[in-house]
Amino acid sequence: MSETTTNTTELTSQYSTQVAGDLERNLKEQERVQGEIDALQAQLSALQQDQTVLVNIQQALGVPATPVEPEPELKPEPEAVAAVPSPRKRKTSAAPSTGKQARARKSSAPARKRAAKKSAAASPAAPSPSTKLVDLVREHLTGLNEPRSAAEIADSLQEQHPEREFKAKIVRLTLEGLVAKNQAQRTKQGRSVFYTTPEAAEPAAQQDESAEQPA
Repeated sequence: MSETTTNTTELTSQYSTQVAGDLERNLKEQERVQGEIDALQAQLSALQQDQTVLVNIQQALGVPATPVEPEPELKPEPEAVAAVPSPRKRKTSAAPSTGKQARARKSSAPARKRAAKKSAAASPAAPSPSTKLVDLVREHLTGLNEPRSAAEIADSLQEQHPEREFKAKIVRLTLEGLVAKNQAQRTKQGRSVFYTTPEAAEPAAQQDESAEQPA
């Protein structure tokens, strides 16, 4: 009996040591996997933020977004289609209904055209929601009499178009794009940067030169 008890105690001790070791390794593996999940989640969040910034810059520069091509639909094989012939009665009965549908489409087409003309005449001055940001900024610059900062231009556009959102950073990028195209001029006063059209900047420069000349 003493030998049996001793063997049982040794087996229990061995199993306990093995289970404790396996449990410790399991906990360490869980910590490692959780760390990888946290790192991947942070990387995903950073990529999503980068995507939002890039899309805003793309819209500010007036570049059309690349459409996502739909996946091609699976078409049945020619043999399977040919294996199921259509009844002759359906062909003869489909002709009258097709003619009725064609007449209905012809009659409804003028009505749709008249409705479209009426809706267009009712709101001739309504702003188009699809107007590009670069066009709005260029038009706003044309109406300015003095240089303005990007933040001031963004605030003015926000007041004129409350249905849209204008961020100063995106407006500044748009203005820099116009400067690169010689459609706007940038002036710097201390640490502040101001923008205006080239036509409006020339009289201001002439006034500064005349003021510097002695009387």
